[in-house]
Amino acid sequence: MNTASEVLDISPVVPVVALDDAAHAVPLGQALLRGGIRTIEVTLRTPAGLPAIEQLAAEVPEIVVGAGTVTEVGQADKAREAGARYIVTPGSTDRLLDDIDATGLPYLAGISTVSEAMRLAERGVTAMKFFPAEASGGVPYLKSIAGPLPQLRFCPTGGIDTDNAGRYLALPNVGCVGGSWLAPKQLLAAGQWGQVEALARQAAALG
Repeated sequence: MNTASEVLDISPVVPVVALDDAAHAVPLGQALLRGGIRTIEVTLRTPAGLPAIEQLAAEVPEIVVGAGTVTEVGQADKAREAGARYIVTPGSTDRLLDDIDATGLPYLAGISTVSEAMRLAERGVTAMKFFPAEASGGVPYLKSIAGPLPQLRFCPTGGIDTDNAGRYLALPNVGCVGGSWLAPKQLLAAGQWGQVEALARQAAALG
């Protein structure tokens, strides 16, 4: 996998997970795979993020692991060293994007306005994260920008759930959606991997 566009095509839903315990990473990854989800975005919001990425990369290589909530220079390189295969940011600055470019990893940089999308397009970026999706206009917003920006594709994240994921995925400029509902903290804490697998199977069917 060499491009951000390929990231959009791995699975219809990208689980966005903030792990409190890195020990949950491997059984979580295995449950997602059994349910038909082949990628996971592990956010760097918690200290368990990088160790979880490292464990997934080493022990569940079949799942494509990405590092999310990358907001600072240097984080992308640490994620690459841990085994992340792509980077996700909630927003984008030139300094942060230059730093990510230096890693050689594909990335989904976050945008919420047309101007931000056009700035990324000027860098040759055609696959982006739309965040926070629901708060920024949701499905109607993405429909409205498809005309002037037909070359761009998005992974909407933020406020996506089982009720609205299908509406996003029906849009021609949406490749996948990101959501946290596939790995609720209570299921992880209780080790209820069968229920995680069932949620993953439902999400995979959206594609």
